[in-house]
Amino acid sequence: MSDARRPRPYVMPEAQFFWDAVADEELRIQHCDDCDSLVHPPKPVCHYCHSTAQSNVVVSGDATVVGYTVNHQQWLPGFTPPYVMAMVVLDEDPRVHLMTNVVGCDPDEVHVGMRVRVAFEPDGDWTFPVFRPTGAPDAAELPPLAVDPVETLRSARPMVTTDKYEDKVALTGIGMSRLGRRLMVDPLELTLEACRAAVADAGLTMADIDGLSTYPGSTAPGGHSEGGVTLVESALRLQPTWHNGGMELPGQGGAIVAAMLAVAAGLCRHVLCFRTVWEATATERMRQGLDRPHGGGRVAPPMDWSLPWGAGSAANVLALNASHHFARYGTTREALGWIAVNARANAARNPDAIYREPFTLDEYFDARMITTPFGLYDCDVPCDGSVAVIVSRADAAADLRRPPVLVEAVGTQILEPLEWEQGTITHEPQVLGPSAHLWSRSSLTPADVDLALLYDGFSFNCLSWLEGLGFCGIGEGGDFVAGGTRIALGGELPLNTHGGQLSHGRTHGFGFVHEAVTQLRGDAGDRQVADAEVAVVTNGGLTPGSAFLFTRSR
Repeated sequence: MSDARRPRPYVMPEAQFFWDAVADEELRIQHCDDCDSLVHPPKPVCHYCHSTAQSNVVVSGDATVVGYTVNHQQWLPGFTPPYVMAMVVLDEDPRVHLMTNVVGCDPDEVHVGMRVRVAFEPDGDWTFPVFRPTGAPDAAELPPLAVDPVETLRSARPMVTTDKYEDKVALTGIGMSRLGRRLMVDPLELTLEACRAAVADAGLTMADIDGLSTYPGSTAPGGHSEGGVTLVESALRLQPTWHNGGMELPGQGGAIVAAMLAVAAGLCRHVLCFRTVWEATATERMRQGLDRPHGGGRVAPPMDWSLPWGAGSAANVLALNASHHFARYGTTREALGWIAVNARANAARNPDAIYREPFTLDEYFDARMITTPFGLYDCDVPCDGSVAVIVSRADAAADLRRPPVLVEAVGTQILEPLEWEQGTITHEPQVLGPSAHLWSRSSLTPADVDLALLYDGFSFNCLSWLEGLGFCGIGEGGDFVAGGTRIALGGELPLNTHGGQLSHGRTHGFGFVHEAVTQLRGDAGDRQVADAEVAVVTNGGLTPGSAFLFTRSR
């Protein structure tokens, strides 16, 4: 193991055959004996027909690159940049995606459509499948999509009842702590700053709060949590009748969705929702040796089929999809550049934003590359800060300090495979389902929206949401943002008016909700969208996401 460089995946029993075959320099894939489908990653059941009649078959190893990124950032100690991560689809079944490395050629030669064949790379006492170019001509056309975005957007389930939970709730208070880089303060202190501000903003007292909800709870490492409900309740002693904290929700906004459901069900009247990050401080503490990174064992799902090939960041995974979008629809980096330039222009009007100095499209292209096609300005800003939101019963909201912001619709449906490396290759995964579900719960349309606050962990996330929500057609996002005029303040669809996570800071979804309430109240100052009545908000980032339609109270 002393010469090993790749992280070892945690191997579930049903996947042992795959790694045993790779050690023997064979590529074997699980086969459903009932519907004659190949299934990957291996599972106890076929995800097409739910049969348990399973075998495994040797495949040719011939494949086509459908997504790739040349990584220039040092994420993992065993991987020296630049190196290529790629998504390939097997000739036998293009629905089978394999995350891998393309080796044996200059990184700049790799492209979507390249024909490749499996090779086997020893690494300590393990062997890993990688792929080499065959030299054959590119595929005549791109392989069929495992997830067709147009068809997926038509697949939302209809409402079970016209009695909507959204009609029974409202947003009544917002609060934000100090926001900055490496504040080096206790993250619980930031949480309490935001929570106190939100309660005061609503005109409530702590005694009025009877619910707590957060994402991702107390277990997230690396500066993604201050300790969850446990520490906040210990500090404030609120004695809530209902509480919630966890990661397997519809994105970060899932904490707010859960609060809405609890309020609508009559479990509580006023839920304090909060999200705290202190990534910048956590990274600095590890650099100083004050903390140690979590982990050190085998790589568990969902990264067991991606991290061993060097995908040390969500940036790498999303960059694969961006490259496919570029190849299939003719999108260019300029489209991503306009999103980044617009975010910074809006941040310049926001005194709370971390980075406020505007930059040009030329300066965007001059910035250092992170993982193609993403440069520095395509990536959001790790920071320290907390945002809190009060969700109240609609019938209790009218008597509070500020006019409530109403909830028109929420979209949460999952329509795409959840594994990072499977299924959706054209867009950010988990955008299509919430988008389709949102519009199925409202008579409003994209034409009714006055501003869009769309999750932008990376610029491509934002482009994906613009298309998924129907502000433009699938593959037309590049044309929609071209020149930056449509998405600018005063344009057809003002986008991320507070600066987004690209410039305001990575408040992990909650900052968009804070800005929506600020705008719909008319409190946004120099960045105010004139006569804003309807705002769409999204969140997620390679996880199940959610989408909200908020409206100004009348």
